[in-house]
Amino acid sequence: QVQLVESGGGLVQAGDSLRLSCAASGRTFSSYTMGWFRQAPGKGREFVTTISWLGGVTYYADSVKGRFTISRDTAKNTTYLQMNSLRPEDTAVYYCAARRRLAGAYARTSTYDYWGQGTQVTVSS
Repeated sequence: QVQLVESGGGLVQAGDSLRLSCAASGRTFSSYTMGWFRQAPGKGREFVTTISWLGGVTYYADSVKGRFTISRDTAKNTTYLQMNSLRPEDTAVYYCAARRRLAGAYARTSTYDYWGQGTQVTVSS
């Protein structure tokens, strides 16, 4: 069992930066693939980024590539999402997710086993 708790969201202006954190409980955190998704009002949950269990492989949605960076600290059981050059269209609830599956279909929400409660990010223009 893995429990995920996100933090770090807030209200910022366009062009600002934020760093989200996802703290995980559970002894096997290091063996899970971690991901970040987001959901804007009236829209479905969309993939943002994912990182492999060893941290060596990452994938990003085209909309955030070059602006967002995912990382993980297995010693702290924490995954991070550094968001730079934020835009109003980045406004959403951001969710951390974990899955036992190691490869493939990383953008599909159904492949993730555990989810956090979400943290709101609002970017004003």
